[in-house]
Amino acid sequence: MAIRVKGIDHVVIRTENLRKMLDFYSNVLGCVSVRSSTESGLYQLSAGDALVDLVDVEGKLGKQGGPAPASDGHNMDHYCLILETWDEVAIRATLERHDVEAGETKMRNGGLGKTASIFIRDADGNRVELKGPVE
Repeated sequence: MAIRVKGIDHVVIRTENLRKMLDFYSNVLGCVSVRSSTESGLYQLSAGDALVDLVDVEGKLGKQGGPAPASDGHNMDHYCLILETWDEVAIRATLERHDVEAGETKMRNGGLGKTASIFIRDADGNRVELKGPVE
């Protein structure tokens, strides 16, 4: 089988309450800030081996996700699964066999570092990032 999930790399949560969310994840749950970009509106916190990414809905990335969280807008942008192995040809063949459209492959940051990844959508339309293991 070409796709074997090893675990969750990160989740991306869109928020209108960035300060409160940073306080909650840092002070209540003990997550540690590892990276931030006020330009894009992305704030990354470590959660063990994974990341919790908070995205300000008013920032560059947040505006790409549509309306703020409400009945017509979502607060979950995507989640990312780290794969045991990365064979792009085999992964794309598996996705194609199941009629799953795959985005372009890019190097993207994650909880364990920068590796190749592909975005897909699950059966309900949720965005899922498939990410290769760190070498």
